[in-house]
Amino acid sequence: MSKQVTNDDKIMELKSQIKEKKEKLKGKKRFTPITNCSIEIDGVRCNLQVLGKEQLITLLIKLNTYRLSVIDLGLQDEYIISGYKLEEWINDIKSKLDVVSHREEENKLQLLESKLEYMLSNEKKIELEIGSIEELLK
Repeated sequence: MSKQVTNDDKIMELKSQIKEKKEKLKGKKRFTPITNCSIEIDGVRCNLQVLGKEQLITLLIKLNTYRLSVIDLGLQDEYIISGYKLEEWINDIKSKLDVVSHREEENKLQLLESKLEYMLSNEKKIELEIGSIEELLK
């Protein structure tokens, strides 16, 4: 029985850590683009709204290489891609990556929390449920 108590204590500590991380992530991040999110590079049109994290990173790297060349050539104001300045595309992609990363972190924490809840002993689950009922009755 003492091993179960130790496991339950460890699980509760981990759940507490997850709760703290969730509090830090509180609030939905929204993607508010500057561009129309439809960029054509090398004859291929991409929609930022549907790209995955890896695709966004690859596109960001490609645009950053363009930015370095544009700076070297002094063409910052003249270089337009699909109707928008290079910096606007880079800012949108970074913003979209932040939103995607935020969502991934929330999902990961939710999964971990579910796993920990499953591992709690029945006695601890009952204790927690009684505690929540007591709180409701106050």
